[in-house]
Amino acid sequence: MSAAPDPDARTEAVRALEAEFGGLIHQVRRIVSENAERVSPGMLPAAYKVFTTIVRRERVTQSEVSEMLVADKGQISRTVRELEELGLIGREPDPTDRRSSILFPTPFGLERLAEARAPQESTLLHALEEWSIDDIQTLTRLLHALTARERP
Repeated sequence: MSAAPDPDARTEAVRALEAEFGGLIHQVRRIVSENAERVSPGMLPAAYKVFTTIVRRERVTQSEVSEMLVADKGQISRTVRELEELGLIGREPDPTDRRSSILFPTPFGLERLAEARAPQESTLLHALEEWSIDDIQTLTRLLHALTARERP
């Protein structure tokens, strides 16, 4: 029979993980700020998050963006207008609900995002250069399980 897990060891391990997440979050915030600036000078990180959410979903309503980001609908509406004025996204009537619009990235928006992401994508590729594909996939699977609150 194996011994019961040591609660102190689990707490210590979780605290160490929390510290590593703190460093990772700091790096992600820096990258998001830099990418936002590269997409459009003066763009705020929050607008970049709205933009990348629309890009990731490809076609999405403004309400869905608000729900995904747990953000105020008024703020999302203002941000969507700004992104539209910059030519990064477009909108068309929702065929299932004429009161709503479908948001989508424009070719120009996709081009700007690709250019903005290029520097950090090469950094991540370089950082993971020595990692096996299995290790990268395992980390991805475990992070997904953690964020989805699922068992790995």
